[in-house]
Amino acid sequence: MGLFDRFKSALQKTKDVLRTDVRDLFKAGVILDDDKLEEFHRGLIHTDMGVVAASAIIDELRTKFGGRTVDPDDIWNVVRSKLKEILHGSGEVRWNADDPLSPLNLAAEGPTVILVCGVNGVGKTTSIAKLAYFLQKAGKKVVLAAGDTFRAAAVEQLTMWAQRLKCEIVTKPSGTDPAAVAFEGVDRAIAVGADVAIIDTAGRLQTHQNLMQELGKIHRVIGKRLPGAPHEVLLVLDATTGQNGLSQASKFSESAQCTGIVLAKLDGTAKGGVVVAIRQQMGIPVKYVGLGEQVDALALFSPDDFVDALFSDV
Repeated sequence: MGLFDRFKSALQKTKDVLRTDVRDLFKAGVILDDDKLEEFHRGLIHTDMGVVAASAIIDELRTKFGGRTVDPDDIWNVVRSKLKEILHGSGEVRWNADDPLSPLNLAAEGPTVILVCGVNGVGKTTSIAKLAYFLQKAGKKVVLAAGDTFRAAAVEQLTMWAQRLKCEIVTKPSGTDPAAVAFEGVDRAIAVGADVAIIDTAGRLQTHQNLMQELGKIHRVIGKRLPGAPHEVLLVLDATTGQNGLSQASKFSESAQCTGIVLAKLDGTAKGGVVVAIRQQMGIPVKYVGLGEQVDALALFSPDDFVDALFSDV
């Protein structure tokens, strides 16, 4: 399937919410009044895109069409255009859909270091495996570093993925300082001439201040070994958490200087609109999305395809 069709399939639950709420809302010849706008506003909110984004769309519709006879095509064109504007952000360079690595800030020379963080249970380890596979398909040599030294199971899981993907992994005994693992991971990537080092970190709640401070330490240690690194700090969010992801994004960004989002489990939620809320309220772009369980089920995030798929068949 092409990217649009993959989004369309992954967003089915979110689309069902919209379809239920707005199926008969915009019919040709009907006057667009405040009652219909309010009902549409509720439908948008149910996708978890947030009050700010939903209100911006409603304001645009009210300004252009309020009190006038509805032309459904005009309505949906405005909705799509406004959402794409929000998701692209002001002045942001649009990524090249033909180059799946275009969202990444790749190092000019030496290995690109990607630090990955997130709360427990969001699919972080699986997302790292998907990203490693993604990079390998693009011809990149990848080294993994198992920085979640608090949980032996996390190291075992990442090691299993490394074996399946046939890429090198740096591990240390339980209880080792995660910053030391990150340092050695970067060191190993340099030694073997790897293109990319992906550093895992322990899952943590955004409310655990000592663990959040530890992320800052890991960031600094990586930079000491390789100036300018990490080049990317990707926050893995579980799309099924909806608006709760905003709190995560805010706290993690403060501690780890997040540069982008990997949105996991987009195919399993009716809250796909949270992508919009994160982009508008946080200013952190969603760079990749998980669209299924398989290792190849990671896709570059395309705002245009996302919006068109979300409102297709509504």
